[in-house]
Amino acid sequence: MKSVIKILSNRNNIVIKIDESATEKTLLKELKEKLPKLSKFYDEEKTPILVTGKMIKSDTIDKIQNLISEYIDVKIEFDSPKTMGLNYIKKDFKKEIESSETKFFKSSLRSGQKIEFEGSIVILGDVNYGAEVVAEDNIIVLGVLRGMAHAGAKGNEEAIIASHRIDSPQIRIASKIVERSKEEIEDSAYTYAFVNDNGEIEFA
Repeated sequence: MKSVIKILSNRNNIVIKIDESATEKTLLKELKEKLPKLSKFYDEEKTPILVTGKMIKSDTIDKIQNLISEYIDVKIEFDSPKTMGLNYIKKDFKKEIESSETKFFKSSLRSGQKIEFEGSIVILGDVNYGAEVVAEDNIIVLGVLRGMAHAGAKGNEEAIIASHRIDSPQIRIASKIVERSKEEIEDSAYTYAFVNDNGEIEFA
């Protein structure tokens, strides 16, 4: 069976590198098997641990942190962001989005409201000007999308944005950004946005 975790060392850290193919179940199982051996190194050593490689969800980060802490009392850092958003993107990647954990928001979003979710978001209403929706995967709005929408917020360029009508002055997919003037919005009636083969956001 292919190992999904590599343990390395550098001048500043002990590095636990997680393979991109690792599932939560396999990485936690393998980590539990390797930690007893690693803990012997920490009889007197206090070198911090850096967990890197695969971009992982916040709940998985918490499980890894708790598991390591059972064996080793040392500072643990992650280079996978706990907070979604454009400023936290480490890289662009492509991940199938046909199957995704989904959160339903059962009303319209008012100006000033913001919702985030590490999966797809479905809004059963409008997203008004000044509101913000951030999803790791897809964003679906059954009403009109007027506020800012950021799909694929951890870098997934396969994510899409769909709405009854997209009237947003700005939308984002992964690290791509499109800004539209009031005139451009009034002259078009788009319902779908995605990243095309040229790496640009395209409307349909």
